[in-house]
Amino acid sequence: MLRSMESVQPKPSKADQILETVRRYWGFDTLRPLQEKAILAGLDQRDSLVVMPTGGGKSLCYHVPPAVANRTDIVVSPLIALMKDQVDGLQACGYPAAALHSGITPEERREIEAGMTAGRYRLVFAAPERLLTPSFLSLLPRDGIGAFVIDEAHCISHWGHDFRPEYRQLATLKDRFPSASVHAFTATATPRVREDIVQQLRLDDPTVLVGCSDRPNLVYRVVPRVDVARQVLQVIGRHAKEAVIVYCISRKDTENMASSLRASGVRARPYHAGLDADQRRQTQDAFAAEQLDVVAATVAFGMGIDRSNVRCVVHAGMPKSIEHYHQETGRAGRDGLEAECVLFYSAADAMKWESLIHRSAAEASEPADVAEAAVEKLTHMRRFCSTALCRHKGLSEYFGDTYDRDGCGACDVCLDEIEGVADATVTAQKILSCVARVEQRFGVGHVVDVLVGADTEMVRRWGHQGLSTYGLVKETPRKALTNIVYQLVDQGLLARSDDEWPTLQLNDASLAVMRGEREVRLVQPQIKTARKTYVEEASWEGVDRGLFEHLRTVRREVAKERGVPAFVVFGDVTLRGMARLRPSSREALRSVRGVGDRKLKDFGKRFVAEITAYCKAHSLDMEAAAPDMHSDGLQSDDLTPVAARKPSSARQAAMAMFAQGRSVADVASNVQRTPATVLKYLVEYIEAERPESIDDWVDADTYRKVAEVADELGTRRLRPIFDRLDETVPFDTIRLVARHLEVRA
Repeated sequence: MLRSMESVQPKPSKADQILETVRRYWGFDTLRPLQEKAILAGLDQRDSLVVMPTGGGKSLCYHVPPAVANRTDIVVSPLIALMKDQVDGLQACGYPAAALHSGITPEERREIEAGMTAGRYRLVFAAPERLLTPSFLSLLPRDGIGAFVIDEAHCISHWGHDFRPEYRQLATLKDRFPSASVHAFTATATPRVREDIVQQLRLDDPTVLVGCSDRPNLVYRVVPRVDVARQVLQVIGRHAKEAVIVYCISRKDTENMASSLRASGVRARPYHAGLDADQRRQTQDAFAAEQLDVVAATVAFGMGIDRSNVRCVVHAGMPKSIEHYHQETGRAGRDGLEAECVLFYSAADAMKWESLIHRSAAEASEPADVAEAAVEKLTHMRRFCSTALCRHKGLSEYFGDTYDRDGCGACDVCLDEIEGVADATVTAQKILSCVARVEQRFGVGHVVDVLVGADTEMVRRWGHQGLSTYGLVKETPRKALTNIVYQLVDQGLLARSDDEWPTLQLNDASLAVMRGEREVRLVQPQIKTARKTYVEEASWEGVDRGLFEHLRTVRREVAKERGVPAFVVFGDVTLRGMARLRPSSREALRSVRGVGDRKLKDFGKRFVAEITAYCKAHSLDMEAAAPDMHSDGLQSDDLTPVAARKPSSARQAAMAMFAQGRSVADVASNVQRTPATVLKYLVEYIEAERPESIDDWVDADTYRKVAEVADELGTRRLRPIFDRLDETVPFDTIRLVARHLEVRA
């Protein structure tokens, strides 16, 4: 008997199933290469280790497999706040997920446990301590769990920057659940840490996927610390009404910083482990709800923050390792849009950290190699701060990546923002001479007092007001001079004793400087205005900023009504997409990246109505620009950062190459702009030059098809043409043909 045609239709491929799932829940049309490989490893239940920078799309890699395979996976996550944010975000997309932790009620716990038994969830989150308890394990059928996902997997390694002993117990999962695969995910791991993760979790022939550690959407700046409260306020001023995290070394520093910022009219609160749980939760919730702009925090405000649109991270003091710095700056720009990271540095920070490392190691009776490893990490961090080399290159190479670009165009070094101290060698000679005059018996503070001519009891007691170096640099502010002294220490031009009360000491390098045999380079706090980078310019292209801000307000209102963080409703990437396209219907809104089926149903009508009303009130065209169907912001594998150049020069170069018939990809590579920007240049070229043909960019058959539909529907709106052609012709191609038809009419 013949089977019906339906019964012999081929089963969708894994790739098709993955994309269908991603479109349905998250509104994405494409995946990055590493994401697809990681998802396939999850579907094939092959152990894996995945290292992707924060904002690189790690979470999607373990969200998708259980949804495609219709199974339950368990995610090990270290913090309640992180679990809650992920579950809130997933549920907003219509994804069945839950988390078991101490912050839920007994009724909620019973409901989740019943749901686990019934197989209603695709993902269940739990802390490592809870996962291995008999009560939790009893909920898991021995052969019914597809995979265990270990998030923040660097916590399992002694060589990682956030070692947690409870993570070591996770190796027993292999014994308890032999049929389940184990997948380790982390944003930050050196080769040594990666090897340790594989060994400690006993991963079996794992797929190891290591993404590029570079975050091209982040602009890094390292600035000498002089008056940190004033300096931080200056940076925050560049990010008015945007989310900023200010990391401080001590709890007291966070309190002082938050108080200082509030006194200047900034909505700021402190966050540290010394506050009670309610205070920390209220601060975290207010920050997530966009009711609080700035949090001054210790590292306690770390992995629990899932807000995607932090536009700036400031370090008021130096972190103790590049791993910490990379993870903490990684809180900025997780949505792939531009963000700024500023570190205010003093060599005194490194000295403070080294003392703390040795003291903590002695108190905890740790092995000597653990303290040595921590000091080695501190040395790398110190070198990163004190060396005027491309910041993106320095971070990439630390994590084992190659970085062969000639300038990033997104750091203070490549933007030529670093200010040198005039007559630096002479200034250094004056300081070194003073150290010699006080017989190398005093610390930084006293030497600075002598140099600026301070009238202190110590100066008078030792008669140092009579020295030839007394008041020798009195024109230099005390804080600025202190920073310069520490720069000399950092460069090895001046030594500092290891005593309880450290004193400044001369060395061979000091003598060479004093004899005029060695030049000195010193830097001072940034004076030049921070430049707008190419990253920022590209991310705002075509976006109506007024509409974007209006949609942010709408998002906050919706989030408050639903009791969820604002970013759970829609991310900034999606709001900018709406403000760029200005969709006039729910169908058009669906084409904006980040609008999945559930969010379209829940929020579509309201957002379209708000967009329509705003555009009418401000005389803006609807459907103004086609959405970029393959972009989710300026992510690490989408964008090649380059040395800053004037936009006009790139545009002019592009115009000249288009006159030669060069392709969009070729032009983008040569002028070092994104394809989206180059397509805009091409439209401008067509408008200006009115070429007879655009065969170099659109083949004749496609041109004819678009022209036929445009003849019937007109060229004012592109969406109807796109729909009539059954989405077989890209929006960008339709735009090129439509513009050519208009200029040739």
